Amino acid sequence: MKNIFKILLSSFMIVSFSCAEDDTLVGEMLGTYENGAALRTVEIVNDLFNSSDPNSAFTVVVEAQDEQDGGLMQEVRVMVEFFDFTGEFITAPTGAALVQTIPASDFEIGEFGLPRTTVSVTFQQAADALGLSLDVENGYQPGDVFRIKLELVLTDGRVFGPSSAASIITGGFFSSPFQYNGLISCSPEPGTYTILMYDNYGDGWQTGDYNQGLAVSIDGVTTMIAMCSQWGTYSFPCEPTTDGYFAETSIEVPVGASSLTWSWPGDQYGEIALAVVGPGDTGTLFGTVDPPADEYGTVPVGLLPIVVCAQ
Repeated sequence: MKNIFKILLSSFMIVSFSCAEDDTLVGEMLGTYENGAALRTVEIVNDLFNSSDPNSAFTVVVEAQDEQDGGLMQEVRVMVEFFDFTGEFITAPTGAALVQTIPASDFEIGEFGLPRTTVSVTFQQAADALGLSLDVENGYQPGDVFRIKLELVLTDGRVFGPSSAASIITGGFFSSPFQYNGLISCSPEPGTYTILMYDNYGDGWQTGDYNQGLAVSIDGVTTMIAMCSQWGTYSFPCEPTTDGYFAETSIEVPVGASSLTWSWPGDQYGEIALAVVGPGDTGTLFGTVDPPADEYGTVPVGLLPIVVCAQ
């Protein structure tokens, strides 16, 4: 789920830039597309807000790139907006609110000669900027999302943000989406979480990468979960299936755990459905235990809104 900077690949890319910039992604981005600047994601340090801790923060390291290697940057605007992913989606989307402005002078030149900084937004800052409080009908709940949005403002008046990001810079080396989802979490309810796995074609799961499945992270320790497939071998222990359609497993969350996240890498063929049943009487937290045909292939990529708070 994280965009982690790969040193070897990046070193190769940087050498390529200095030798033949017009033949690289930099040249393509700046020469072919109208968009002439990017904020490259170097590392997402933390993408969780703990609603029990007002000082918990979404943190990302970004690097500015423009025609003058960041020399045109004036400032970066940091904004937040709210999306209700719990219950019946009662609280309406808020639209973006400004949290802070980071001047170019706050950036430092990174190891590859480009300006770099750490953007951090605390839970309290996000809630205050939007005027929201803990409220099931008119506020936030654990499982909702604060979306952090960045705008890169240049000295010539141009502004670049999520709407101007071309596909060439939203993945790969640049990884510059200009926006990130921060899941509102809480200390999780301990106990047994049951994962029900389905595939409507009957050949197990194909997520597109046999190194990835449903990633369950407890206090930073990640366990990969997947239904075994007849077409490939997962790099981690997968759950066997007798018919290719169904499999089931569980994971234990210990008492005292401070964070629990669930992340989905994707569905190669649109065949997969899953459900997560919480411990005790918390019920079904995500999906359905008996999915209809039109609910396969609808698991969203990235952090899943699966949250049940400790009592």
